[in-house]
Amino acid sequence: MPIKYVPFIPEPIEGQAVLGNFNRILKYKGADKTSMVLERGMPLYEMEKQETVGENKDGNMVIHGECVSACAYLKEQGVQVDLVYIDPPFASGADYAKKVYIRRNPKVAEAIEKAEQELDIDELKAFEEKMYGDVWDKEKYLNWMWENLMAIKSVMSETASIYVHLDWHMIHYVKIIMDEIFGEDNFINEIIWRRKQSVSWASKQFGITNDTILWYGCNADEYVFNPEYSIDDENTKNYLEKRFVYDDNDGRGKYMKSPLVNSLYRPNLKYEFHGVNPPENGWLYKKERLEEWYQNNELVMPSDPNMRIYRKIYASSYQGQPIQNIWLDIPIVNPMAKERADIDYATQKPEALLERIIKASSNENMIIADFFGGSGVTAAVANKLGRKFIHCDIGINSIQIARDRLVADGAEFDVLEIKDGVQLYRNPVQTMDKIKLLIPGLKNEDSLDSFWEGAISDSKLGTVPVYVPNLMDSSTKLLDKVLMNRIIHQAIPDLDSSIKKVIVYYVDITSEEEIRKFISEDDSTTVEIELRDLKAVLDDVVIEDYAEFHTEEIHEDLFGGYAVTIDKFISDRVLSKISEFNQKALLNSTAKKPYNPIEISEEGLELIEFLSVDCSSKDGKWHSDSEIKINKNGYVIVNGNKTKEFWDGRICSEKKPLRLKIRNICGDETVWNI
Repeated sequence: MPIKYVPFIPEPIEGQAVLGNFNRILKYKGADKTSMVLERGMPLYEMEKQETVGENKDGNMVIHGECVSACAYLKEQGVQVDLVYIDPPFASGADYAKKVYIRRNPKVAEAIEKAEQELDIDELKAFEEKMYGDVWDKEKYLNWMWENLMAIKSVMSETASIYVHLDWHMIHYVKIIMDEIFGEDNFINEIIWRRKQSVSWASKQFGITNDTILWYGCNADEYVFNPEYSIDDENTKNYLEKRFVYDDNDGRGKYMKSPLVNSLYRPNLKYEFHGVNPPENGWLYKKERLEEWYQNNELVMPSDPNMRIYRKIYASSYQGQPIQNIWLDIPIVNPMAKERADIDYATQKPEALLERIIKASSNENMIIADFFGGSGVTAAVANKLGRKFIHCDIGINSIQIARDRLVADGAEFDVLEIKDGVQLYRNPVQTMDKIKLLIPGLKNEDSLDSFWEGAISDSKLGTVPVYVPNLMDSSTKLLDKVLMNRIIHQAIPDLDSSIKKVIVYYVDITSEEEIRKFISEDDSTTVEIELRDLKAVLDDVVIEDYAEFHTEEIHEDLFGGYAVTIDKFISDRVLSKISEFNQKALLNSTAKKPYNPIEISEEGLELIEFLSVDCSSKDGKWHSDSEIKINKNGYVIVNGNKTKEFWDGRICSEKKPLRLKIRNICGDETVWNI
């Protein structure tokens, strides 16, 4: 359970007005729940430092955990962020998967011989693993977003900005919630980002080619904005060609004429300038500025004193056209781009997009945070631009991809894990898919409301409905009085009168004694309520990988030190996924598309993606003194540096290794003492 609850913000918010409005217009449920969440505060859990990369004097963080809990930690530590970009789930109804590639086996001579020629990517054996399901109903999604945005606001500095990136599914509802949380007056821009130029499937509607980004400030009177200019896009090139047509042949190149007439009436700027009468509203600049340009021959002076003066804007010094709120010049990361090849994350955004946002709304050394960090693009770009960063995500693959990406960029940071019980399962969407197999006797029951995951048949009690928290929705993981009140007064009364008992599973609980007392003191139902800890079920299915290895001291021409050689590697979870894939492939095979199973060697080294050795400590936080990542083509990335070498089955270090960490191709990591 949490150490304590950290208040969102000290003063009450006006958000209840919008929740009431939703209740009237959309029949929006959960207003009471969200107000109770606000009163309770953000759950603060223990934070464990898993690894420190470099000295990390700037305090950069990669946090494995949920947004609300991460914000509780940051607030407790007194950390305030200057810019937030989030690309949360879009409630699109889609499932997202990553392709898991089988690596080459360095132990098999035939594979080594075959490795002399690079394989076409289509020839590589792979299977898909579902990462998360972006499937929500409107009520739950808006409750969830409200809580996350409230938590984020609580750690933003007074001059901070937030960019929220969504698409058409929920953007309009979230805009209303953000107006309430941040204030309508603090809304700065709606940005339209054209991800692609066209879509092929839009035969009965206009093609949807854009996402929308909402930009709010904590204080619209005082926030960072560094205007950006476009020089390379087609519009600017056409502008340069059509407007920059004058040339004095003085070696300064072509220029355009820019009028110096003020659009507003400025009597203090009405003055005669070198015999030229002022415009009706006055000049655009003070006399000293015009005189400076005059002396530099940067003004076009008229022969008629009643005509205009123009300033010469030279193409060589032209910054470009100011970026507006419709961004047409940044394409999505295409499948063949270097970014995609290096990262290959389902929903990754282009670095150019984050570069524009970070440059516009922050300065060097400011703290940039992304609480749905995904592929790590926000942290990576922030680091390259001289900013501090906080990357947070509930998905272990996100943490691993961001961590490896930042190591390759030479970044320094801490890897932290929130100990909230959620990390007992590696992949929430897969666990939810298999939850009925994990809970003995649990089956679908069509007669029950969707609130119940299913039911268990009992010979004496009959049907026993079972509630299971949605592991993909952080707002449901905590069993507190609010949730129990809903179960007793909403969910149970809707059940058939024959129901005598229900089972309520939880991942986290405020206090089991408190909840049991709450149940016993409520006499509104005779239905028995049994509480069960879901972690006990999940513990039984966590099986660590197995490895056999040996260590030896080496003396080679270019390297002396130690080598850990992997002799055998077994991952039951990955082998189970491969078996599942092979069975499906067999069922779907045809004469034209014959069955082509994925086969793993006896050594099993094809299942390894990453290795690291710690030569500094036998326990505690990890020190990666040497590491190897094997990409899908079999090439190794050594300590963040790409090579064209194939993995030889070992990892080398200058010092004697004390611990070995191996990450399998699905992302599970296991540590062994050497």
